[in-house]
Amino acid sequence: MLKADRTARILTHIAEAGSADVHELADLLGVSPATVRRDLQELHDQGRLHRTRGGAVTGAVNLELPLRHKRGRRQAEKRRIALAADRLVPDGAVVGLTGGTTTSELARVLAERGAGITIVTNAVNIAADLIVRPDIRLVVVGGIARTTSYELVGPAADRMLAQYHLDVAFIGVDGLTAQEGCTTHDEMEAQTDLAFLRSSARSVVLADSTKIGRVTFAKICPLSEVDDLVTDEEADAAQEKAIAECGVRVLRA
Repeated sequence: MLKADRTARILTHIAEAGSADVHELADLLGVSPATVRRDLQELHDQGRLHRTRGGAVTGAVNLELPLRHKRGRRQAEKRRIALAADRLVPDGAVVGLTGGTTTSELARVLAERGAGITIVTNAVNIAADLIVRPDIRLVVVGGIARTTSYELVGPAADRMLAQYHLDVAFIGVDGLTAQEGCTTHDEMEAQTDLAFLRSSARSVVLADSTKIGRVTFAKICPLSEVDDLVTDEEADAAQEKAIAECGVRVLRA
């Protein structure tokens, strides 16, 4: 296994489990404990996890997986969410898209549809995919580049978004609860996500079930700012009920 693939699997496993010990990771990866220890120390030095005696840990708030490590995870669910979200977009609409794997999947669905849609995005990966589609009008919001999410964020992005009117905005989140609303890992990203929502006539959150019931570092908005949530069939029923009671229409894909 290549080192890049090995570290990606370590990050994914610890993000999902919260912690792991060296021997558990060695068995998972099929490598020696010494190799795992070196990988964990390197990831600790990069600030991507917390090395402990015998393993590594993370808090739900602290670890953000780079976008390249999230690709392919729960892909079927994200495709279904994207197809359901596409039905919320009228012909000829102006659509806002933040970064993320699920919003990127929606961008692909919208590109297949074409038909005069305008897409406003701050995600450079989405922009790169869409710029070759002449039937899509593409507007790219500028700002400070975040290498983990491929997004352009910050005051410049927020000011630019304030000049536009969006028919519908789709944002990805890292956490969503009835009590804490929508959250993400970075405070500047949170402000730019909020700018998308406030520039739009309709605000939609795209979140697979692993994000429901989770809270991360930076608050984007309370659920009073959200019209719809599109998630998958595995979303916790109690969490879904609490979210719906906040006035959000929940759509399962």
